[in-house]
Amino acid sequence: MSGVQPATERPVVLATINARYTHAALGLRYLLANAGEVANRIELIELVSGRPVMRMADRLLAGQPRIVAFGVYIWNVVETEALIRELRARVPSLVVVLGGPEVSHEITLQPIAGLADHIIQGPGDLSFDRLIRQLLYGPRPLQKVIAGEQPDLADLALPYAHFTEHDLRARTLYVEASRGCPFKCEFCLSALDKTAWPFPLPRFMQALADLVERGARRFKFVDRTFNLKPATSVEILNFFLARIEATPDDPCFVHFELVPDHLPDALKAVIARFPAGTLQFEIGIQTFDPAVQRLISRRQDNERAEANLRWLRNESQAHLHVDLIAGLPGESLAGFAAGFNRLVELNPHEIQIGLLKRLRGAPIARHGTSHGLVFDPLPPYTIRSTAALPEDAVTAIACAAHFHERIVNGGRLPRLSRLLFQGDAFARLLALSAALEARFGRRHAIALEDLIDAVVDWLSAAGS
Repeated sequence: MSGVQPATERPVVLATINARYTHAALGLRYLLANAGEVANRIELIELVSGRPVMRMADRLLAGQPRIVAFGVYIWNVVETEALIRELRARVPSLVVVLGGPEVSHEITLQPIAGLADHIIQGPGDLSFDRLIRQLLYGPRPLQKVIAGEQPDLADLALPYAHFTEHDLRARTLYVEASRGCPFKCEFCLSALDKTAWPFPLPRFMQALADLVERGARRFKFVDRTFNLKPATSVEILNFFLARIEATPDDPCFVHFELVPDHLPDALKAVIARFPAGTLQFEIGIQTFDPAVQRLISRRQDNERAEANLRWLRNESQAHLHVDLIAGLPGESLAGFAAGFNRLVELNPHEIQIGLLKRLRGAPIARHGTSHGLVFDPLPPYTIRSTAALPEDAVTAIACAAHFHERIVNGGRLPRLSRLLFQGDAFARLLALSAALEARFGRRHAIALEDLIDAVVDWLSAAGS
């Protein structure tokens, strides 16, 4: 390549805006790991949501890059758009590349797309390298939207060497043993996947061993269906269990997403051996209503899921974080309340009340007219109302979700929580939340001491 500038120069910045500093962007590291010879010409920069846009721009332009590529997600698209406008104002010649789930669908409808020179639609692991080579060395691609190529996971370079020593000490590391999902739940972009497919297990296990050897202790698996293949799940769990038992004073902490109705005995036997504080499961129940499940193409054996949750709570020391979604098509306030109360009886450590989001490209959009789905037009496109759930009910659930997070989740106030969840738990949570919002005139920025006093007053007035 004649005329190539020194390899020490980094004319390309690969960036994203993380929701929190403790997050470490896995997607960017995949792009860097698979960038081949141009990797040493790329600087990876992670920004944090909420910082001033001008300061973010200063950071990105400090090395005078010619190309800036952004990972765009539902949680950062607004800030990323503002940041690109600032960059364009300062350096009009800057080449802007976008990728990520938020810009992989409905591209023509998004203002941010109009600010970009190129957009990689779908998987970028291989397409990013090809595009950067063309932008650096020519010929420059003519098309603006580039269809991402689905990689063979056996050939894909793993990204974990690009976690720095600081990442290992201070941040949660995202890892994945598989990609995709065989289920078709319509609220999720994974409904577009044909199936789930694994990374070659020996190579992945070696990568885990290398991370632990380097000092990594906090792992979050992003696999949608970690327990889909129990033999693989058992091998991974045994890997962490062996290290926890060997160094109990310096244990690993591991987070997995579980399919709730699939917990065979071989998996239970390993889970039961993990000590407290080392294992967390995120379990998506989403809804217990069979009619709603059928409507959104969700396959779930509710009785088996309930039995598995009960076993995990009573026979293991794993921390259980269970998700419910309000605003699904066809589910009323009474239906959601029944699902919440059913979960309260199972006593998980946390119940995450989420409001339905309209992810671009997700099949849930097909119910928009038939079930009256009205979403906020701005990110994160939260549900406002449905034919079965009027706007005031959505507002009340959102208020309940906020105060439930502060009062109940994580075992913050266990005695007050036990007093609260007597009888119709969700009705009492709605009533308490409304009273707290009325008392303070807001939901946020309430000191914990003041919140505790208010909850005690409400419980006393309610005769609890």
